[in-house]
Amino acid sequence: MQQLFRRKPISEIRSEHVDPQVEVEPGLRRSLGMWQLTSLGIGAIIGAGIFSGAGTAISGGPNHVGAGPALVYSYIMVAFACGFAALCYAEFASVVPQAGSAYTYAYATLGELVAWIIGWDLIIEYAVGNIAVAVSWSAYFQTLLSGFGISVPGWLGTDPRTARIAFQALQANPTMTDPAVIESARIWETAPQILGFPIIFNLPAVAIVALITWVLVIGIKESAWANTVMVILKLAILAFFILIGAFWVRPENWTPFMPNGWHGVFTGASLIFFAYIGFDAVSTAAEEAKDPQRDMPRAMMISLAVTSVIYIIVTLVMTGLVPWRDHGNADPLASAFSARGYDWAAGVISFGAIVSMASVLLVFQLGQPRIFYSMARDGLLPPIAARLHKKYHTPHVTTIVTGAFVAFFAAFANINEVIELTNIGTLFAFVLVAIGVMVLRIREPDRVRPFRTPAIWFVAPAAIVSCGFLMFQLPALTWKRFGLWLGAGLVIYLVYGIRHSRLRDR
Repeated sequence: MQQLFRRKPISEIRSEHVDPQVEVEPGLRRSLGMWQLTSLGIGAIIGAGIFSGAGTAISGGPNHVGAGPALVYSYIMVAFACGFAALCYAEFASVVPQAGSAYTYAYATLGELVAWIIGWDLIIEYAVGNIAVAVSWSAYFQTLLSGFGISVPGWLGTDPRTARIAFQALQANPTMTDPAVIESARIWETAPQILGFPIIFNLPAVAIVALITWVLVIGIKESAWANTVMVILKLAILAFFILIGAFWVRPENWTPFMPNGWHGVFTGASLIFFAYIGFDAVSTAAEEAKDPQRDMPRAMMISLAVTSVIYIIVTLVMTGLVPWRDHGNADPLASAFSARGYDWAAGVISFGAIVSMASVLLVFQLGQPRIFYSMARDGLLPPIAARLHKKYHTPHVTTIVTGAFVAFFAAFANINEVIELTNIGTLFAFVLVAIGVMVLRIREPDRVRPFRTPAIWFVAPAAIVSCGFLMFQLPALTWKRFGLWLGAGLVIYLVYGIRHSRLRDR
């Protein structure tokens, strides 16, 4: 028990030599001001969450009800929850500015077992989250191709579960007229078969993950100005959607505004949390901020505020274009225009979406190997996880493993289930970080903190309560999957990690 909860001293963490060749940002120079940090936050936040996840949160799904136009209330709720968590992240980032994010924070405050749990949990945020991004990217890519008269065969552009469920639904109700269900059922019937089982997988999703993985292996690194260009492109596309879509809004589509009451709003909040998971990317730039005490909290709050306003306006336009029940797909923004017959506008949105989500895919696909790298450095994973490529100086082994994992599941996964699992994993990480920052205040009250979370005994509990509340709004099946995932991770720790821990060896 003593070993399980032994903490890694912060002084030791801060003194560890980290090879700049394997850092996410080259050189780790303090060159980022507030606006560069804000741009980083906005760039990491805006992605599949709004371009894809908002659709199912509005319309509902087999395991949950939809929020309808009232999803705007869900965004406000989540913005407050993330704001509380962001303040906790900011303090940790200033005290422990090392690789590993929440994993490192937990190791310094809550002990090795909790650090392992949160490190294993972060796989859900980064790798599993990227599965959803890849699936959404594929949907928008296919929409873009259709604008040029190019069609990807149905059995190469969707997941088998969606097609099977549609086929079963159509068999149960042959008079069904929903075109999406009919099309998915047709895919199940006409797909090539092996031993009588239809061969259906998402080829574009696999292709983009393979491309991103290859780029990361050869050493791609983003700079502040390149990220700013991406942010400008994302904001320009969303501004186009708002300005053009506003002319075609039908106010009657906003009635009823809360079709499923507050239950729908709370459920929607737990689902669209996926739209905000990138804000912690700002905390990882602590070592590169010129003035982290002043700029980190401001950048986090500004990025959250800006994206929240954008999300609210986009949701109002989206639900005003077509009825709220018609948004249950992986490309709701483009589909909203297509449903009104404006395919050219859908093409513009699709182009912006594929560029936007490709950049998010790159950032988070780069982040997962860094988590593995930190865990391997502590002995909790095999040393091969920290091995660097001799030529490119990148953690190529874990980059390829992560790419293979994401590509495999992106080929067959249903986006709604992936988003729900990503949300619960991220919320869990935020809860542990909020607990950790309070523990450190008690254990080491005199430690120098370049940034101190204001009203810590209100903010941290508020983060725990709000994030915990959102977790309990997720379906029971998501909790079961999350429990199985953590159980599998615990087995790996007990079999390997605890026996090879460098902290234990010392």
